[in-house]
Amino acid sequence: MSMAMFIQHLFNALTLGSLYALIAIGYTMVYGILRLINFAHGEIFMLGAYFVFWGVTLLHLPWFLAVIVAIAVTSLTGVLVDRVAYRPLRDAPRISALISSIGVSFFLQNLAIVVFSAIPREVQRPGWLVDIIVVGKVRILPLTLVVPVLSFLLMLGLLFIVYKTKPGLGMRAISKDIETSRLMGVPVNRIIALTFGIGSALAAASGIMWALRYPQLQPVMGVIPGFKAFIAAVFGGIGSIQGAVLGGLILGIMEIMIVAFLPTLAGYRDAFAFVLLIIILLVKPTGLLGEKLEDKV
Repeated sequence: MSMAMFIQHLFNALTLGSLYALIAIGYTMVYGILRLINFAHGEIFMLGAYFVFWGVTLLHLPWFLAVIVAIAVTSLTGVLVDRVAYRPLRDAPRISALISSIGVSFFLQNLAIVVFSAIPREVQRPGWLVDIIVVGKVRILPLTLVVPVLSFLLMLGLLFIVYKTKPGLGMRAISKDIETSRLMGVPVNRIIALTFGIGSALAAASGIMWALRYPQLQPVMGVIPGFKAFIAAVFGGIGSIQGAVLGGLILGIMEIMIVAFLPTLAGYRDAFAFVLLIIILLVKPTGLLGEKLEDKV
């Protein structure tokens, strides 16, 4: 493989890994606070992409405005999911909330099929994102440069919120002990709703960038990326934001590079992620940066 091809594959890998990382952060934030795997997160990712599409085609909004509106609406959808499906089960056994998350996932999928139809939709991409840049023998889409940079900035913003703001302090307190936090005056339900809102906004941003990178929308588009982002969160250490970022980048780089160096295995690219999940659960169940967490009864 030539150096030019390697550089192109590396940019593609960083783009894919950044998208996985953004989705994985949503999983790890909710798990870190509630010890709940939100299996509807992949569908939130899908809704973000669809909201931009309909904002541009149906409401004729400028592309940037459609993106902002889509992220805001998707964030509110995440808050609504928490309010309807998870908050009533806050004191129920853990399995009840898990089953509820699976139900919400199927509900959103089927709702999207009814509302948006199952016909794949082609995404209109701004020209400046897809006009190929040629540097020597390397041909790079501007999108493959924009996605990692935007993802990195969004992650920095999240870390600032979590570690430098009062709501972030509330999130960290709840992650340690939800009952003690409530007794200390932390507005638990509002902080959890904020967590869902932020995680959903990041998933929407990832869904929009995914639709620009792979320009086809369908109601089940969030299933495989959602599962892979969950694997990335487990691999990096579920409950750790830095671990989710690391896991997403490693998974994206591994997936692209295996296909690049071993093209005969391209048909098994999805299988590698699940093999990685099995290995990490056997070797280091807490993940690369994860801490051992005790289950809350």
